Amino acid sequence: MSHAKELFLDHAATTPVHPDAVGLMLPFFGNHFGIPSSPSGLGLRSKRAVDEARSRVAALINASPAEVVFTSGGTEANNLAVLGAAFAGRTKGNHIVTTAVEHASVLNACRHLETRGFRVSVLPVDDQGRVDPEQVRQALCDDTILISVTHASNETGTIQPVEEIGAMARERGIVFHCDAVQCAGKVPLDVRALPVDLMSVSSHKLYGPKGAGALFVADPDAIEPVIFGSGQEQGIRPGTLNVPCVAGFGLACSIAQRDLENNGVLTASLRESLEQQVVNRIAGVKVNGAGAPRLPHIASLSFRGMPADDLAAHLDAVNIVVSSRCSPGIEGHEMPPALAALGLEREYASGTIRLSLGWENKEKQVRRAVESLAEAVESLRGFSAASRGRDVTVFTFPDRESAAAARESLGGSGLAFSLAARPPDLAHGPCSSIALACLSKDQTKVGALLGESGVTIAGMHKTRDEDRPMKKKEREFWDKVDRIKKGLQ
Repeated sequence: MSHAKELFLDHAATTPVHPDAVGLMLPFFGNHFGIPSSPSGLGLRSKRAVDEARSRVAALINASPAEVVFTSGGTEANNLAVLGAAFAGRTKGNHIVTTAVEHASVLNACRHLETRGFRVSVLPVDDQGRVDPEQVRQALCDDTILISVTHASNETGTIQPVEEIGAMARERGIVFHCDAVQCAGKVPLDVRALPVDLMSVSSHKLYGPKGAGALFVADPDAIEPVIFGSGQEQGIRPGTLNVPCVAGFGLACSIAQRDLENNGVLTASLRESLEQQVVNRIAGVKVNGAGAPRLPHIASLSFRGMPADDLAAHLDAVNIVVSSRCSPGIEGHEMPPALAALGLEREYASGTIRLSLGWENKEKQVRRAVESLAEAVESLRGFSAASRGRDVTVFTFPDRESAAAARESLGGSGLAFSLAARPPDLAHGPCSSIALACLSKDQTKVGALLGESGVTIAGMHKTRDEDRPMKKKEREFWDKVDRIKKGLQ
């Protein structure tokens, strides 16, 4: 599959829709528009498509079709599992056990339950991101009604000891929910072998369309609905199904199941090559979770003294898409609890990016990514040294192409500069997320060179060293990290 000229290395965030799934979906946007609950010919055609999709999703995790409840995605599936199990079990108790590395849709659902009188124990993890099953055992109480543990971290790919945790839950009669959104289609999942009562999966993580997901429900009595309407999905999740996306989801599951072993070997080899090349080429980098079992496609890398968003901006300028996981001072990019829980040293913590591979990636693309990363790190570290204690001017641009052209225009000029993430308070109308920083003493020369090259500038902002946005918000960032860590104790 082609992503045009972009090199997409963010498959843990989403995946392109498989062409076969697109082909299956298209008729349901057109002539096959009936709703599955209708007894008409149109409705029966849609019902058959939904039934087929349900069987395909069930086959991926070795469930029966009747145990699959369709949702709008992984977030809804997680909310339905956590809230639904808590409300169903409140006559037995009000205690929930989870971990610090859960997805926000689990942790925030648990926080909501705390406002409703439930008690929640959020367990820490070790420096590899794994929870100790013995700590789970020690956290259990007579009134524990739910354990929710992710199958693997979406940040580092670290796989949790869910078999052991599920076994102790079953031994105590506690409902066990497993968030397998990041794992489905990447590693084998078998709900007959894994002692799990509820399991969440999502379509767009495995080359299906966005807008569809599913929750495995072993016993409908173990869960209550959290939205209300008609009786669709056994009354657990009412509402008219998104038939095109459900159909595409089902086919994507079948393809993922068919190619599971080959794709796992391929992505694992690409990830290992990527990590080895980065470590050999770039000083001051850590591979997070490398000492634990991991998903085959996720590489979490932390670079010393390197704002993650600046790294991502450099890569974006050369059409490489990755995920910056945290950076002080960038609006909307705070350290995820899953990374704070790892206890990374301060000099590494804010420089964490996630590169996640897909089966369509190639080794030559890995080499391209490593080369671009090395150039970005060299540029950022060089400018950091050159600008220490000096005033800096930030140029912003109307689009990514202009920012990339600015970089090319200044190459070989001998001036100290670097691409960087645009500080959120420096937007001048529609503006690229990529900015360019230079020494303020050079701003006139830089502006002239950009003008001569025909580069459009959206704005310009001069800042003193002590007033730079990164420095202004750094204390706030680390205060937040400390609060996250204290919340895990």
